[in-house]
Amino acid sequence: MEKWECPCGYIYDPAEGDYEQGVDPGTPWERVPEEWTCPKCGAAKEDFWKAD
Repeated sequence: MEKWECPCGYIYDPAEGDYEQGVDPGTPWERVPEEWTCPKCGAAKEDFWKAD
């Protein structure tokens, strides 16, 4: 599964998810809720790009 990067440097890793915001491990980017925000800086999901 692809990882996604925030402008602040946080990487969303689908294998880890985001427990604090209710995103279970194994959740692909497409299934992360649109209202989800970066746990580090609060950036919107739309601000992320595919990580290399």
